[in-house]
Amino acid sequence: QVQLVESGGGLVQAGGSLTLSCTASIRTFGEHGMNWFRQAPGQEREFVAAITWSGDRAFYAHSVEGRFTISRDNAKNTLYLQMNSLKPEDTAVYYCAADGRVHGPPNILPGGMDSWGQGIQVTVSS
Repeated sequence: QVQLVESGGGLVQAGGSLTLSCTASIRTFGEHGMNWFRQAPGQEREFVAAITWSGDRAFYAHSVEGRFTISRDNAKNTLYLQMNSLKPEDTAVYYCAADGRVHGPPNILPGGMDSWGQGIQVTVSS
């Protein structure tokens, strides 16, 4: 399993921006697809964004497309989520997750992830 640690969350006003980071402990970080999920109180965990192991393709939930950007730096074992034009409905605990398959195809399902970070709170005030 991969140890994942998120950072960069916090409180921001609507319309503002935040960048989340997720640092992985595994030496082979660059061989695994990575995802961001989020979970609001009383709701199920939902897909936010995914990026292929090489970083050449990214996928987004409809609710964040055009506002969020997922990226990765394999040399630094780090995944990012740039969040712009934040809305109160973006308030949630955000989790990074790693697909355990090596060089696997994109996977947006929480059940397909092998490792999870501890989660980080993002709160958007109106």
